[in-house]
Amino acid sequence: MKLTKHWAATLDDYVIDLAWSPDGDGLAAASTTGPVSLFARADGARRHELPGHADGTNCLAWAPAAAGTAVLATGGQDGAVKFWDAAAGQHTGTANLGSAWVEHLAWRPARPSAAGAAPAAPWLAAAAGKHLFALRPDASVAHAFRPAPKTLSALAWQPAGGCVAVAYFGGVCLWDADDFVPQQEFPYANGIHALVWSPDDKWLVSGNQDPSVHLWIPAQEVEFQMSGYDGKVKELSFDHTSRWLATGGGQDCCVWDCTGAGPEGREPGMLPHAAPVCAVAFQHRHGLLATASQDGVVQLWSPERAQPLRATVKLPAAATKLGWSPDDALLAIGSARGAVYVLQCEA
Repeated sequence: MKLTKHWAATLDDYVIDLAWSPDGDGLAAASTTGPVSLFARADGARRHELPGHADGTNCLAWAPAAAGTAVLATGGQDGAVKFWDAAAGQHTGTANLGSAWVEHLAWRPARPSAAGAAPAAPWLAAAAGKHLFALRPDASVAHAFRPAPKTLSALAWQPAGGCVAVAYFGGVCLWDADDFVPQQEFPYANGIHALVWSPDDKWLVSGNQDPSVHLWIPAQEVEFQMSGYDGKVKELSFDHTSRWLATGGGQDCCVWDCTGAGPEGREPGMLPHAAPVCAVAFQHRHGLLATASQDGVVQLWSPERAQPLRATVKLPAAATKLGWSPDDALLAIGSARGAVYVLQCEA
């Protein structure tokens, strides 16, 4: 197994977010100064440079393919969410959400509809300060949710699309995606930096300030916790089988086995790094895990193997984001120095 350079490009500043289009044909990457670049998968040609947000872009998210067009949403320091026709490189609408900056965006996953029924309309969850909004692709507000007690710190859609989990200092709330009412609330007396659902909808996991990883089984109102991390846990990723949960929070990447009753009380697999882990990402449909550390090293692992390390590359700066293409063939990496690398995974 090896990682080889497919192409590289440069932004004007720190790469704050990146994501592949649903069809895998393009990559969007945002810099902290504001511009958003749209690159071609094949050769890295810059198809469009969108102005983004004048005060700085914070996040971006592609609408599901079911939306019918290449819709990209971006959130910025200006308190706005902007919508773009990515194919044409054109701005199509803006939702101004107030004075708070927009830090988190997440589209409702596409869901199969009942026979003869129209598919559920896609909407975008957008977090600005204490406020959560449901936005339509035309930039109109479908719903403004009840304000949270504290600033919203993470969003994660249930893979089935029935609810969205929203974190703040003090807990997590699950909001129903159709009726916009709270389904469940989970108190947690500390800061939460990251949320992720397992692909089978069983586990909801938070990475925390205290530092720890907390797990809930919402359907059973069961919860567990794993502590002992060196620092804040901001990096979480599940594999496609829902068995393996990778977490950062130190100089080792911990990989927990979530089968059966779950990981509490089990020893995790420890994937060593020479510097603190700063990003983790499992493939969408295969078993490889990519990890990045602050020294610029990116590694590939197979957690189920006795010798899990599969490949290593060294980059000039630490990664800020990792993103696998939908077909798992390419790994996109954003860096703290403004570089975007796309590496090919070869057997």
